[in-house]
Amino acid sequence: MNKHLKSVREFNGAFSLPQAEQGADVRLSDMDIVMRQALLMEEGSAVLKAINAGEMVEILAGLVNLAHSALGAIAMRGGDVADRPVSWKHDGFILSVMRILSDKIHNCTSGSTDDYSEVYCLCVHLTGSFINADFDKAFQMVNDGKMSKPPVTPDLSESLYE
Repeated sequence: MNKHLKSVREFNGAFSLPQAEQGADVRLSDMDIVMRQALLMEEGSAVLKAINAGEMVEILAGLVNLAHSALGAIAMRGGDVADRPVSWKHDGFILSVMRILSDKIHNCTSGSTDDYSEVYCLCVHLTGSFINADFDKAFQMVNDGKMSKPPVTPDLSESLYE
């Protein structure tokens, strides 16, 4: 099982959030897909707003939160992350980042584990290639912050390579 998915499954268990048994591959209901899509769009919007502001730490936080939401959908299905190659290359254009994020999020209207996996894999890829940061470290910090009571927003600046 993907280590980040394992963390999300532990988070969901700790807060009694819905998730299927690992390996069950349950189809999401239409309303579950709508709710997941709303969450992905909200997190995607945060990423785009951070890109517009030029705030690297906020972009990183947005990508990690977007990945966390995509993994939450995979946990609801009981699936595992499917490694998906990312074809985006750093071309210097912000619009290409916006297009690929928007397209991958839009594809999740299918409710497919593969499409949620593509969002997750894109977030990991953009973290390394677009903002030059440590996804694993940032993900762990965000997940730990979500698990703490009360929830804590971590300072992800130490996850950026400079």
